[in-house]
Amino acid sequence: MVMETYLVYLAAVAVFFATPPDTSQLLIISNSIRHGLRKSAYTIAGDLTANCLQMTGAAFGLAAIIATSADVFIWVKWLGVAYLVWIGLQLIIAKEHTEDVEANTSGQAFRLFRQGFVTSMANPFAVVFFGALFPQFIDPASPVLPQLFILGMTYIVVDGAILLLWGWAGIKATTALKRVSFGVVNKVCGCLMIAAAALLATKDFQPQR
Repeated sequence: MVMETYLVYLAAVAVFFATPPDTSQLLIISNSIRHGLRKSAYTIAGDLTANCLQMTGAAFGLAAIIATSADVFIWVKWLGVAYLVWIGLQLIIAKEHTEDVEANTSGQAFRLFRQGFVTSMANPFAVVFFGALFPQFIDPASPVLPQLFILGMTYIVVDGAILLLWGWAGIKATTALKRVSFGVVNKVCGCLMIAAAALLATKDFQPQR
């Protein structure tokens, strides 16, 4: 892969992320507000792990299967929507004095990781996205796997940095929440979760014929 091609790919990825926060980013903002940026890193790790699996699936032709048979995978999206709504409603209806019962346990780390992983995996369209993006920057005259690795790792690094920035921005923009009750924080974060579910629900899928 020549440097010019790589720079064009880097620019394309940067343009892709120059949008309002999506499902995963809203989740990161919510968890950063509730738990702080350091703990929300578990959610980021879950999200990026799912991205790695989606890239692998795209590399092995899963994108073509999804693109021609939406019915096989569309239920995954709605499970993700239900999962996010469930989390959001739990936070909204939580009692005013309720705090995170897992705040000092390793169970919280797994739970935050799971949220990021499930939310990202609930978007089967990501596999189609990777399947459409990578071939445009692959040189068929060179070994393909090293190029896929470079493209994939570049995406992961950029995505991880963007998620960290959204988490940091969420904390800075809602500093006032730290001075109000824990119940208000829960309700704000719950609304963010439901907004993320709404974004995922509105993503339409048109299979190729």
